[in-house]
Amino acid sequence: MAVRPVSRRKMLGLGGAGAAALMLGTGEWSSGSAHAAPAMPSDPFSLGIASGEPRWDGVVLWTRLAPDPFAEDGRGGMPDVPVRVAYEVASDERFSRVVRRGTVVATPELAHSVHPEIHGLAPDRVYWYRFRAGGHLSPVGRTRTTPAPGTMPRDLRFAFASCQAWQDGHFTAYDHLADEDLDLVVHLGDYLYEYGVKTNKRGIVTDPKFHTETVSLARYRLQYGLYKSEAPLRRAHANFPWIMTFDDHEVENNWADGIPENGQDPAPFPARRAAAFQALYEHAPLRRAQLPASPDVQMYRRLPYGRLADFTMLDTRQYRDDQPCGDGVSADCADRLDPGRTLLGARQRDWVLRGFRRSPARWQVLGNQAPMGQTDHDPGPGTTVWLDPWDGYVAERNRLLAEADATGVRNLVVITGDRHQNYAWDLKRDYADPGSPTVGAEFVGTSVTSGGDGADMTAQGETFLAANPHMKFFNGQRGYVRVHADQERWRSDFRVVPYVTRPGAPVSTRASAVVEDGRPGVQL
Repeated sequence: MAVRPVSRRKMLGLGGAGAAALMLGTGEWSSGSAHAAPAMPSDPFSLGIASGEPRWDGVVLWTRLAPDPFAEDGRGGMPDVPVRVAYEVASDERFSRVVRRGTVVATPELAHSVHPEIHGLAPDRVYWYRFRAGGHLSPVGRTRTTPAPGTMPRDLRFAFASCQAWQDGHFTAYDHLADEDLDLVVHLGDYLYEYGVKTNKRGIVTDPKFHTETVSLARYRLQYGLYKSEAPLRRAHANFPWIMTFDDHEVENNWADGIPENGQDPAPFPARRAAAFQALYEHAPLRRAQLPASPDVQMYRRLPYGRLADFTMLDTRQYRDDQPCGDGVSADCADRLDPGRTLLGARQRDWVLRGFRRSPARWQVLGNQAPMGQTDHDPGPGTTVWLDPWDGYVAERNRLLAEADATGVRNLVVITGDRHQNYAWDLKRDYADPGSPTVGAEFVGTSVTSGGDGADMTAQGETFLAANPHMKFFNGQRGYVRVHADQERWRSDFRVVPYVTRPGAPVSTRASAVVEDGRPGVQL
């Protein structure tokens, strides 16, 4: 049977907000009309557990019941009935002090995923959680609330990651990330890739069901099942709360608003977007506010960490103009300078700028998908750039950076994925002006696997360092970025592994880069 994207309007019209919350797996269940979980011969928690969207008073918990995550119909081996799922939250790992417990409903419409939103927890506190269904107990997860509003925490420790093409290598970096001492994790997109998986760098021959490109809801669910079959990824989810967003590959490479890649027929694209966004929601610890409305989803949002930091998560896909000059790389694309072009859309851009003016945070952190700083490929007098990231939308970048400077943002730090390379560089008000002031810092994190093993330095890296004087560091290996920020200093540690095409790689800190409070730009 075909799997159709769920209608948010239908969900929210089912007898008011309470019934809708039950159907969405976010609300409490107190009656006996939902089916108790049938006895399951295999583990329904095969995709793991997770928490996310940390606030000072609570978090979102997540799991999806899927005793057979590779079932070709995308249903995970579950019956076509709603099932009750119990959860517990405790202040100790042994669950001798349970502080919250309840039951939520896993519905077939959302692939039997649940997203209970836990409230009333103490700020800046570690908690443990678990689920129970069908006679099975889930693994135990660890999460943490953020500091209370108005308080100034001593420090913040987090990591950010992106770009994890399953076929390109092992997720070893996540095993090392899971061992870090962190308060949270930020994932900046390309959690999965839409491509069919036939050949790969792991020496594994995949089932033919994974060979086709990911377009339908059932196929997106299968792709998430494949990625979440990685134990290191499940472990990293279980150890920390995550803040997640998407880039392009969760839907399709380099899409822009309603426009698919490479001039394809746009008519089927809204249905593909709707399927992709629903599958993302079904497999991520997101709040009800992030439930897709057909082909649209509200993903830009702000999460404070006391008065020390604000995480402003951007959406650089849904509202953008099409890439100028046919996308790709260009040395002479005048359209990229057009002052009317937008990457964020007017509404999101104005929201970001209002946040600059109102935020009391010591560190203003933009969670960004494609590099904001200029990436010139030409060491000579010319400028050759990619057109999909902010280099294709120069006027809006200049406005954003100028207003951050003019409104007195204390410390602007942009964290970015997408590029499969590590950079530390200065953000300039106008890259066309050699004397332009530095107004912030950007740390671009490499991929977890995408691109294969990589190398410390590449010919492209040497070109970038020669062509971009604002670039202070380049590295082309795989890994993630670990951050420690306090009131005086931000430090980014580039954590890298030497290979991903075979398991067991060690991790090391290739370099550390620092931003001092009140001093824009990067220091090595």
